[in-house]
Amino acid sequence: MYSTESIKKKVQNNTAINRKEALFLLKNADLLELGRMADNIRQKLHPDNIVTFVVDRNVNYTNICESKCRFCAFYRDINDSDGYLLEKEEIFKKIQELVDKGGTQLLMQGGLHPSLSIEWFENLFRGIKTNFPEVQNHSLSPAEITHIASIAGLSIHDTIVRLKKAGLDSIPGGGAEILVDKVRQEISPKKIGWNGWSNVMKEAAGLGMSTTATMMFGSMETAEDIVEHIFRIKELQQAGGTFTAFIPWTYQPGNTELGGKQATGVEYLKVLALSRIILDNVPNIQASWVTQGAKMAQVSLFFGANDLGGTMLEENVVAAAGCSFRMDQNEMISIIKGAGFKAVQRTTLYKMIKEF
Repeated sequence: MYSTESIKKKVQNNTAINRKEALFLLKNADLLELGRMADNIRQKLHPDNIVTFVVDRNVNYTNICESKCRFCAFYRDINDSDGYLLEKEEIFKKIQELVDKGGTQLLMQGGLHPSLSIEWFENLFRGIKTNFPEVQNHSLSPAEITHIASIAGLSIHDTIVRLKKAGLDSIPGGGAEILVDKVRQEISPKKIGWNGWSNVMKEAAGLGMSTTATMMFGSMETAEDIVEHIFRIKELQQAGGTFTAFIPWTYQPGNTELGGKQATGVEYLKVLALSRIILDNVPNIQASWVTQGAKMAQVSLFFGANDLGGTMLEENVVAAAGCSFRMDQNEMISIIKGAGFKAVQRTTLYKMIKEF
């Protein structure tokens, strides 16, 4: 039978734990004990006492989406009066504001628009690369790329090749939710399944593109599903993945069809810590201040997180669910230093830019 102590010894000896041991920890381990295990791993992987962040902006180019996920409060139908598609000039204006603030990362995501062609994206991305060559275009979720491929009648491989040539630099891991299809069928039945998500990430990795991975938990999944999701990320990485970071975040029930309750802070910290313990091949774990707020993000730095993600000059999707935490660069630096760490601005690929 498992015990926290026996699993802890395995972790201390740098021996990977299995799914059953991970599930035992999630269900039975003391929160602070789990936190100490994760913090010890963080210190081994990042012994320089640094916590990083990137200055970025989320630009949602459209809120029109055919997927209509039950957990989402952001999407609109194409006939809705408040549905929109940004003009290229408006997108460029937003990127210029990012550059003016010393930003280096553009995270551009939207809905599965029924009529946007791959040529629309290629034209946009070429314009971004021409006008803002210093900005990393870290955009489009696997679901969006799959949708673009479907409209164009192209393979995933050929679609990514074309988008990369036009100026797409790296792919964020959005739309992962829980990478277990029985859960996905309940919360996002029209969106790609686990194999579709992983296929995009495999193709991107094969083309040398950097990626990230996320997990939205707290909707209707089980503890077993959470563990399965994290192990699937680990196994994708083992098979040649290019995940630079893993970002677990909590479902926000406000204004959604799915409804329900939000995960507690204790549940968030447990999953965060477990992520750090399992993912020995993913270098960075991001705290989700967007869903947890600044104080919980600060606590997260002692539960396995070594990165606070982006300053997010703009964020609309989570805000649509009624969760509107904001944090500017100065506050981010302050909470990092307040926790006893060095604050360092980084690029998307974790190159250090500036220490504060």
